[in-house]
Formats: sequence, structure tokens, C-alpha cells
Amino acid sequence: MTVLIWSDGLRGYDLGEHPLDPVRLELTMALADELGVLRGLTVRAPRPADEATLRRVHSPEYLAAVRRAPDELVFHGYGLGTADTPCFDDMYAASALVAGATTQAAEAVWSGETKRAVSIAGGLHHAFAASAAGFCVFNDPAVAIARLLDLGAERVAYVDIDVHHGDGVQSIFYDDPRVLTVSLHETGYALFPGTGFAAETGGPGAEGSAVNVALPPGTDDAAWLRAFHAVVPGVLRAFKPQILITQCGADTHLLDPLADLRLTVDGQRAAYVALRGLADELCDGRWVATGGGGYSLSSAVPRAWTHLLAVASGQELDPLTPVPARWKKLAHQRRPHDDLPLRMTDDGTGRYTPWQPGLEPDSLDRAIMATRRAVYPLHGLDPLDVRD
Repeated sequence: MTVLIWSDGLRGYDLGEHPLDPVRLELTMALADELGVLRGLTVRAPRPADEATLRRVHSPEYLAAVRRAPDELVFHGYGLGTADTPCFDDMYAASALVAGATTQAAEAVWSGETKRAVSIAGGLHHAFAASAAGFCVFNDPAVAIARLLDLGAERVAYVDIDVHHGDGVQSIFYDDPRVLTVSLHETGYALFPGTGFAAETGGPGAEGSAVNVALPPGTDDAAWLRAFHAVVPGVLRAFKPQILITQCGADTHLLDPLADLRLTVDGQRAAYVALRGLADELCDGRWVATGGGGYSLSSAVPRAWTHLLAVASGQELDPLTPVPARWKKLAHQRRPHDDLPLRMTDDGTGRYTPWQPGLEPDSLDRAIMATRRAVYPLHGLDPLDVRD
């Protein structure tokens, strides 16, 4: 059984005329339904996170600001009311519902009720303890991780494959050796939030707890997968997590308007399969997956996350599956100017050449080596040994 935490109420996290449009959730759920994926999932309605749960991550002053900000004509401070993270009606309630959904997914997995759970509206990884940032009000992955720690988890691994650095989650747990944060993202030299470099490896007493792979613009499926497999399995095996939390932002896609990586839905699907395999190998299958970014609202995100739901529930879709006509009609109604996909593939392969140490001939391999040199010794690993 795989649990999906979902209700239409999660679409209430709506920033208005903004790239983070909840239509991507509507179209994802509609596509998964049309292709029969939802029939293989146990769908549970979310419960909002209460204030005590949110305060495990966010300051009381910040929570109070989120409550009052939408009612003030002009609000200043806490990262709210900006172009990136504007205030909106029922902001506190909508944000608490997203945080509650991801926490509920984590609780279901940790309790043994299910091995895998998905919070498709979650993944708001840029929010900090006392401020909003990057479209994110409450940091639902961090809230869920804090809840797991309260329930007795001793080693939680968080892997973030969004195109943007998972800066908020890293910041919140930077000094906590019980939480390993791993982020693969477009380099901060080229993209928001401007962080996530190899030298960011964790605070005092938690050295090696942060792992960052800063990828060059233009990184495609084969290069991204080479970087992933060169770093992520090794550090996860050394850390020996009890549960895996992932942020699966779809904004690495080549059609995404806000970033510059070049993945296909096939490369993204290969990443989900790899994450599931690592959870099976290291965590007895315990895997909590969240959504995240993704701004190609009809062409990329619904297909990517339908594949995520399919992989998480063990009912992989043939990439050659046609996109259903009824879904295309709905997508055209919602996004009349978008070019809609024909199939569940971009004709990618998901193949890659494994990384090997040597001459570091290009920017991608130099990024891999920088991360391995920075963090592998902190886990007792040889950065030049590919047998990890």
C-alpha cells in the first residue's frame, strides 16, 4: 500500500498571478486519474499542522506574522508580501494544510502503516525558521522531519532534486547530525537562491550532514544522473538512514521557464526509480516523497508527478503511453496557450555513463569531484573510490 495525502483543499495554497500556480496540482491529479494510477494508491485527506507542530521549526513571531499579514494593507518583514512570496487570503490555513499533509505522510510511514507515502502539494523547501522565501511560507519537509525526530527517528535522510537548492531545509538542520540533507541543483552562481555549494557541509558537530552538488546550466539527463549516482548512493549508504524524505521538484525539466537544466520526464522518472531503490536498500522501503517546484504547468509537471505517483506505488507507466484525450481537453481549458504533450515520454532514455575520477574534463565532472572531496572524507569515504 502507498498512501497519497491529498484533497482539493491543498489547491488553496494559491499565490495569485504567480508562477506557482495550483493548476499544476489539478492537472497532475487529473492525469494520474485518467491513467489509472490513483486506483493503486490509498488517498487520505490532509489535516492541518497545529501550532505546536509548526513551532518545532518556525518561530512564534513568524507564525504570528503569517496569521496577520494578509489583513494588513501593506505588510513589511519576514519575507512576506514580496513579489516572490506575496500574501494571500487564508495564507496561514493553506500553508498549515500543506505542512500537515507532509507530516501526515511521514507519520504514516514511520508508524509502519505504509512503506511509502506521497505529499504531492508539499516540498516548500525555501522557507526558513523565521521567514518566507522563494514562494514558500511554511517549510513542510522540515516540519515533517522534526516530527520524525520527536517520534524517535535517529537518522533521517532528505534528498532534494528540485532545480533550486534546498536551502531552507539545510539551514534548519545544518547543526543536527541526525539529519542528512542532500541537494542536487543548478549552481547558485546562475540561479536562486545563490547557495548550495560543495563547501557547505554542516555545522559544528554535524560535519558532513549537508551535501550539495551544484550543477552547471544545461545539464541534461545523462549528466544529471551521472552526478546523482556519483554522490547520493555513497553518502546515503555511509549515513544509514532509517527513512528517506525526498523533494521531487519538476523544474529541472527542459521546458521549465524559471531555470536552465535540460532534463526530460524520462530522466526525472529514472531519478524517482533510483530514490525508491535506495529507500528499499537502506530504509526497509520507508520513503516519503513530496512535490516541489515546477513551472511548465501542463507540459511537464503533470507527467513528471504522475510518473512519481506511479513509481511510488509500484505501478510504473510505459513511457510510450499516450496522454489521454480527456485530460488534454481539460489542460487546454486551463492553459489554452500551452503546447500539450502527446505521450508520457520526451523520448529520453534515462541512461548515463558512470562517473570515474581522472582528468575532470568538464564543468559537470568538476562539480562532482568538488562535492566528493568536500564531504566524502567526513563520512569515512575515499573521494576517488568509485566502489561506494
